Amino acid sequence: MTALPDPDTQFEFYSGVMPKRLIAWLIDSVLIFALCLLVLPFTAFLGLFVWPVLYLVVGFVYRVATLSNGSATLGMRFCGIELREHDGGRLDGSTALLHTVGYTISMAVFVLQLISILLMLTTARGQGLTDHLLGTVVLKRYA
Repeated sequence: MTALPDPDTQFEFYSGVMPKRLIAWLIDSVLIFALCLLVLPFTAFLGLFVWPVLYLVVGFVYRVATLSNGSATLGMRFCGIELREHDGGRLDGSTALLHTVGYTISMAVFVLQLISILLMLTTARGQGLTDHLLGTVVLKRYA
C-alpha cells in the first residue's frame, strides 16, 4: 500500500518532473563544483591531484545532507520538486543515505544509469532505478 499520488488520477504531481530533474541535476553539479573549489585550499591544493575523488566525496556529503534535511537537494528545491518515500513522507537520514549510494553507483556504472533513465522515461511515476529499489518518487512540491 502506498500513500503516493496516483499518476493516473493525480497526474499534476508528476507532469513536467523529468525536465525539472535534469535542471536540478545541472544546478547541483555546479554547486558541488563550487564547493570543491572552496574545499581545495584546505587540502593544500593536493585535491587537484585527486579531483574526481574530491568531487565524489563532496557530492556525496552534499546529497546526503540536503536530502535528509528537506527531502530535496538545493537544485531540486529551486526547481520545485522533492523526493518522497513510499508512504508519502519526506526522506529520513537513512533513506537519504541509501538513495545517495544508489545514485552514486548508478552514475559510476553506465548501464545502470541508462536503465535508470529509461525507467524515468517509461514508468508512470517517472522513477529511476534507485527510486524503484527504495520505493521513492520525485514529485512537484506544490502540485
